[in-house]
Amino acid sequence: MANGEKHKLPETPTPHMNGGEVDREMARRLAERLFKLDGIQPVDVVKHLDKDNDFSHAVGEEYLKFFDFTGQTLDQALRSFLKVVVLIGESQERERVLQHFARHFHQCNPDAFSSSGAVLALTCALMLLNTDLHGQHVGKSMSSSQFVSNLDGMNEGENFSKELLKSLHNSIKSEPLEWAVNEDKLQSSVLLEEDVGDDAQLRSKANPFQVVAHDKNALVVKEGFLLRKLHADIDGKRTPWGKRGWKTFYGVLRGMVLYLQKDDYKRDHQVSEEVVSVHHSVAEQAQDYTKKPHVFRLQTADWRVFLFQASSKVEMKSWISRFNLVSAIHSSPPFPAAVGSQRKFFRPILPASQSAHTLEHQLQFHAGKLESFKADLSNLQQNPPEGRKARAKELEEQRVRAEYLHYEMCRYEIYIQMLEAWKKVEKMGSKVLSPAELNLFDKALCADSVGEEEEEDGGLKKSHSSPSLEQEMAPPTVIKVRRNISERRTYRRTIIPRWNKET
Repeated sequence: MANGEKHKLPETPTPHMNGGEVDREMARRLAERLFKLDGIQPVDVVKHLDKDNDFSHAVGEEYLKFFDFTGQTLDQALRSFLKVVVLIGESQERERVLQHFARHFHQCNPDAFSSSGAVLALTCALMLLNTDLHGQHVGKSMSSSQFVSNLDGMNEGENFSKELLKSLHNSIKSEPLEWAVNEDKLQSSVLLEEDVGDDAQLRSKANPFQVVAHDKNALVVKEGFLLRKLHADIDGKRTPWGKRGWKTFYGVLRGMVLYLQKDDYKRDHQVSEEVVSVHHSVAEQAQDYTKKPHVFRLQTADWRVFLFQASSKVEMKSWISRFNLVSAIHSSPPFPAAVGSQRKFFRPILPASQSAHTLEHQLQFHAGKLESFKADLSNLQQNPPEGRKARAKELEEQRVRAEYLHYEMCRYEIYIQMLEAWKKVEKMGSKVLSPAELNLFDKALCADSVGEEEEEDGGLKKSHSSPSLEQEMAPPTVIKVRRNISERRTYRRTIIPRWNKET
């Protein structure tokens, strides 16, 4: 069998597992539409390539025929492929798309690698290397020698060329892989609520690989105008200066999702500029932020941090309590943490799906997790790292682990407090958040804030016959004072033009 013919599809129709046949011409026409984006959004292309059936396999191979990788190195071909295909979805789905890429690359360059399996293994290694070198993580990045050693025996039982692996490592290190994730296209095709079904999946613009538990029929827990500031990105990495500005949104907390809609809010046309999943999140007052009043912080499951400003202290307390209540009631038990050969600390995987536990079972689970984290922290403090070798690395590992344990203890303490307060309001132990019971819940937790708000305002308030949403956060009155030139102070040195110096 000649090189490149190993993975070529037969010209006769391929039988399905259920006895049907793949229509090769139909697969070719669909692949052409996907490549030309004929009535198809870029984010929807991968949905036709990642399925585990014969027709999807045929469409994938026909789609890759529109790419010509002849004479290209693996990293060059991968870059050109990722600039076109929006690679999203679960790990198995993305791997099926990369299998199509590996087979076609091997067909275009049959002498470069021994098989398409070797191409797939090296392609996945490059994707992981890109994440390790340019991702948001704590610790030392993978070196060239580590990258070579990690791929020992991955070339069909043999080793790849060290010169090849080093050149690929240098290429990814000097220029990261660019993902075909266009924010405007994601916003128009993913974040339009009127175009999605009741059980459709949404993806956050800031974290496109995170599936948001969207439920269009969920009850609205809280809504109102908010000012938002991005404080930290994924894994707690500080947001760049150019992206930290305050922006006004109309926030709608529905189910486990916060929809941030543009300030020109209209009920008949709701467009969300961003969606934030609040599963396993914690909201608290931003005591250390003093530039604006009534500011609270929200830390999500992927350790992003948002700052929000409410219209009053009562509104701030209400947003905080309802964020924490939703997270405490609906957050599912975490999955075990990832296991690696380097003995690094990894946080557990926090699922975005809603918990099926009853209210009482959820409270018992949170109490058990709190005791478990307390025991882990005590054990960590009683067993500090010993020895001089790699002491700095071990101390940093202990610091990261202790920071995580402290945060989790604080989070579960807040969850327990929220559920105990909700049980006093909801006598039947239901997890349905009705508006009347939420108001009682706010009064029970924010009674002190209401008194302080009345003392600060004082006097009579002007009544409105027709309340509107805009009254909740009216812009402050700005008084402009015109000053004379003599009243303005300047500390700049007087600059004399060069041609007037002699005069």
